[in-house]
Amino acid sequence: MTLHIPTPLIESRPLSLAAGRNIWLKLDALQPCGSFKLRGVGHACEVHYARGARHLVSSSGGNAGLAVAYAGRKLGVPVTVVVPETTTERAKELLRLENAKVLVHGSSWQEANELALTLVGAGDAFIHPFDDPLLWAGHASLVDEVVATGFKPDAVVLSVGGGGLLSGVVEGLQRNGWADVPVLAVETTGAASLHAAMQAGHTVALPRIASIAGSLGAKRVAEQALACTRRQPVHSHLVSDRAALQACERFLQDHRLLVEPACGAALALAYDASAMARYPNVLVVVCGGATATLEQIQAWLRQVD
Repeated sequence: MTLHIPTPLIESRPLSLAAGRNIWLKLDALQPCGSFKLRGVGHACEVHYARGARHLVSSSGGNAGLAVAYAGRKLGVPVTVVVPETTTERAKELLRLENAKVLVHGSSWQEANELALTLVGAGDAFIHPFDDPLLWAGHASLVDEVVATGFKPDAVVLSVGGGGLLSGVVEGLQRNGWADVPVLAVETTGAASLHAAMQAGHTVALPRIASIAGSLGAKRVAEQALACTRRQPVHSHLVSDRAALQACERFLQDHRLLVEPACGAALALAYDASAMARYPNVLVVVCGGATATLEQIQAWLRQVD
């Protein structure tokens, strides 16, 4: 029994009509803690618990920490999550609802992560939000579930932050013999660490995160994510914050499901007929996100260009 649940794969009539293609949705926004993160995080937490860890430490602006907190509560072990100052009050409230101890430190995830690493003592386990083989193995289960349905997409659309989801999906595609399926990796223009790495040929640190899609806010993408672009056809796409936010609103209207702007980035591309033109059947990973409200999304829309 895993901590994550199998999630629905549905055909989206509204997105299919908008894109002029058959769009299928893997609804990982329906995981118990609201995002795909529980797949990899839950797997990592279970492995460390089995090895004897009795306190879990993580650093996260929201969803990864929430997954660790959920896993810790289910496993019966305490959890400490260090979040940056940019973390929303709702995210901190959700973490506390899962009984996690929340510490606020630094202006970015990197600074929060530095503090989190100092808190790991003997008998503790550190759960990285995106850069860990245990996470990728867990996230790969998403592809296993799609394969089990008998549906093979012509392309997979997903959002990229630190690169954990991309790394896991590529691992899942590879282990199921789908090395030919292209991945459309979507970032917002102000948080495009994978795009920068693919252009440079090596990972680079962005000077700052200039996007409201806080869940995509990793200044440097995981080395594994860049390595995946050399093993699988990966195409980098950028969308604006406004497009991501508008996609969140549109998706809520179309499917009665509220997701974060980080997830909205992938949906923005999926709603774009020109971007989907080459692919008859497209799988979109609806990665979710539990920390944004509709009011906040609408407020952000009033702020962006």
